[in-house]
Amino acid sequence: MKVSARNVFEGSVSDIKPGAVNAEVELTLAGGEKLVAVVTMASLHNLNINVGKQAVALVKAPWVVLMTDAAGYKLSARNSLEGEVVRVGDGAVNAEVVLKLSGGTEVYAIVTREAVQDLGLKPGAKATALIKASHIILGAKA
Repeated sequence: MKVSARNVFEGSVSDIKPGAVNAEVELTLAGGEKLVAVVTMASLHNLNINVGKQAVALVKAPWVVLMTDAAGYKLSARNSLEGEVVRVGDGAVNAEVVLKLSGGTEVYAIVTREAVQDLGLKPGAKATALIKASHIILGAKA
């Protein structure tokens, strides 16, 4: 599968919470991290999503928010992934920051150069990637 989204997380559906219009789908990644995606009930049925099925979660890098010193805070973003910065690619205005999770999964984020400096994002720094459940596009093989 070729897609333009920088983040393609592969995993297994570990939980589904259906609602009247939307469903929350929990995906467990190879390293044990969990992502929750919100999809419509129609999408859930069209993709034939059920517990145990392999699926992919697509997230564009600009949709990932990075923070440091996250301990003790509760946020409205459903997905919070802690890791270590392994690369920072500097651009004219923005930078691509690559965060490696403990299970080996890499998360790509596009942030401003100012944010890189303000947050101290450099290789070896600890950071948390925040992803809203509604910003995840879920996919599955037919």
